[in-house]
Amino acid sequence: MTEFSVLSDSTEWRKRFEERLRASYTAAGLGAAAAERMAEDAWSGIDWTVAEITDAGGHAGYVAVAVTEVNGTLAGRIGDLHVDVSRSGRGHEQAARNWAEGWCAQRGARRLDIRLTEPAGELFDGYRVRAQLRACRVGSAPEPGDGVTGRPMTQAEYPDWLDFEKAAYVGDIVRAGALSPEEAVRKSDRDFAKLLPEGLSTPDNTFLVLEAAGERIGTGWLKHGHVPGVSYGYSLHVEEAHRGKGYGRAAMAAGELATLAAGDSVLMFTVWGGNEVAMNLYTSAGHRIVEESRSLGLPRSSV
Repeated sequence: MTEFSVLSDSTEWRKRFEERLRASYTAAGLGAAAAERMAEDAWSGIDWTVAEITDAGGHAGYVAVAVTEVNGTLAGRIGDLHVDVSRSGRGHEQAARNWAEGWCAQRGARRLDIRLTEPAGELFDGYRVRAQLRACRVGSAPEPGDGVTGRPMTQAEYPDWLDFEKAAYVGDIVRAGALSPEEAVRKSDRDFAKLLPEGLSTPDNTFLVLEAAGERIGTGWLKHGHVPGVSYGYSLHVEEAHRGKGYGRAAMAAGELATLAAGDSVLMFTVWGGNEVAMNLYTSAGHRIVEESRSLGLPRSSV
């Protein structure tokens, strides 16, 4: 029988949790310093309630949960759900998921979020995919594809680009089901103000205009040193009139060149749930899933 005991001291869990996170991030291609930073960030700022999973009095694993306010709504989070290999396959995973859902629902959470860094089988199939964090190690300068080149964005081009990116960000959030349109607009305004306080002159950012045969076909935006050795691609956009011509992979090659030019060795992107075209593109380009965010409305309709 699966039982749960909330821990007063979660030191041992945290040690094991961070070890697993670092191993997962390293396996996805991140360097040791980047893996360490991301493991620290996963813990930082959240007051986790950790329960030990036991079976007949023996240790079986851990489940960590929290409830916080997100844009005026209480949201639950599963920070960790791990069953030891020797105890796996006995129903502990599903029991822990059910316990976490009930714990969060009892505290008023209207949805439950989880960030997966390890394969979870069918355990979270009922949770909607909100986003995937993808990464690829850039070992050498890629060959420019389909004659696509990237040049620096000009100050005159920046305002229209910013308006477009903010609107596209809102659309991605809403399509993924993460927030309402009104909440997404507010989040977009806050995030862009924080990320680009000096606009086009914000340090450690690259803004590209992608061209083919002298014609503008898209844009790109990368943040260098997002974590040690990693450039984060906030946007690589091919304009609608130029889609279906193979420029997507070429645009990613331009991002890889900018990554190397900045001294980083890994290019990372977030792809929002529902954007299967982008997911397939990243997979074909060798971008592995580092994290996958999923969510579920609470309480479950079947409960």
